Amino acid sequence: MNRADRANTARPFIAGTETAELTSIVTGRTDSLFAGDLQASSDRVFAKVRNRRILVIGGGGSIGAATVRIILDYHPSALHVVDHNENYLAELVRELRGRSAGIPDIDFRALPLDYGGPVMERLLTDAPPYDVVLNFAALKHVRSEKDIYSVLQMFDTNLVRHTRFKRWLADHRHGSTYFAVSTDKAANPVSLMGASKRLMEDLIFDVAAASGQSTTSARFANVAFSNGSLLQGFGYRLAKRQPLAVPRDTRRYFISHQEAGELCMLATCRIPDNHIAVPRVDTTLQLQLLEDIACACLEYWGLRAEHYLDEARARNDVERLAREGRWPLLLTPLDTGGEKPFEEFVGTGETATDCGLSNVSALRHIPCLTAEQLFDQIARWVDEPGLAIAKSDFIDAISDALPNFRHSQSERNLDQRL
Repeated sequence: MNRADRANTARPFIAGTETAELTSIVTGRTDSLFAGDLQASSDRVFAKVRNRRILVIGGGGSIGAATVRIILDYHPSALHVVDHNENYLAELVRELRGRSAGIPDIDFRALPLDYGGPVMERLLTDAPPYDVVLNFAALKHVRSEKDIYSVLQMFDTNLVRHTRFKRWLADHRHGSTYFAVSTDKAANPVSLMGASKRLMEDLIFDVAAASGQSTTSARFANVAFSNGSLLQGFGYRLAKRQPLAVPRDTRRYFISHQEAGELCMLATCRIPDNHIAVPRVDTTLQLQLLEDIACACLEYWGLRAEHYLDEARARNDVERLAREGRWPLLLTPLDTGGEKPFEEFVGTGETATDCGLSNVSALRHIPCLTAEQLFDQIARWVDEPGLAIAKSDFIDAISDALPNFRHSQSERNLDQRL
């Protein structure tokens, strides 16, 4: 099949269905970065999971679902998966039932609940104690800080509801082991999303100290082809006969879905209490230029990238280029609010320490001294619609609380980009 024919038959890549070959092209690896560490830690993982009751919040998304698949291999007695997106849950159940091992004979449930809502509280009131709770619920996109309403929803999801949920767990004696996913953007945050996750780290460790929970977290690289990601969008853009687009001079780390699930399991079961797991950066995990990733994906699909700086021209030239086995790749300035030119896992004042794993390090959590007062203020802004509030109020309040927060302000946001 020639390049033009492949362009005419391009199909979208949906999270979890991309080929292993394409994922390895993006990550630069054919073997999992964390599989060896997980295998070496199998006794400790079995001790934490086997015959235990497990609750997974946000388990229908890319990282949560990858972790759920792994949990099943360690034979819990109950696995309850909560996600507000019922379509994600439906697909997760179909996938698990359709795999060769199916779903084992355990108490497995998929529950379409809001983890910070009253029905969730009812579930936690009625259910026998969960031994391990993993929380993946988050608004994770920097584009979610485009206006005050999006900002309020982001902080409601990432902080206010999380606070409520953690207190319910403590009240009803759930989750002697607790894990919540963070992000690389929590290290020296320049976006309100990154700041919300850095504050979430304070939240989970502070409540843990009060309730006696063992609590850990993990900061992530980009998960290749995860739901809503730039890479997942590449396949959709081809199917819809639209240009691909990436910001110029921007570098990111990438891991696979499987690696994401393995990192979460290691963070939950293996790293010390009150620590945050981070990938160890070495020759196997390197920053990659997004432009190079886009070109490699197009080459995999049998196409050659044609670079553009003008969005209108890129849109108008799709069909002409497709007939020639080429595809427009729009390079945009990195001038939208809250974006970094590169990723980092360790913030200023933090130190990555050895935790006995080959490809994972651990950061001991360093609390923010004024976080509790800030949480109360944010909860009032979210819960009291009559209060006048602007995005700048969030930026000012968080800047006072987080010394490493340097907000990258811009009049442009990601919704104004292809």
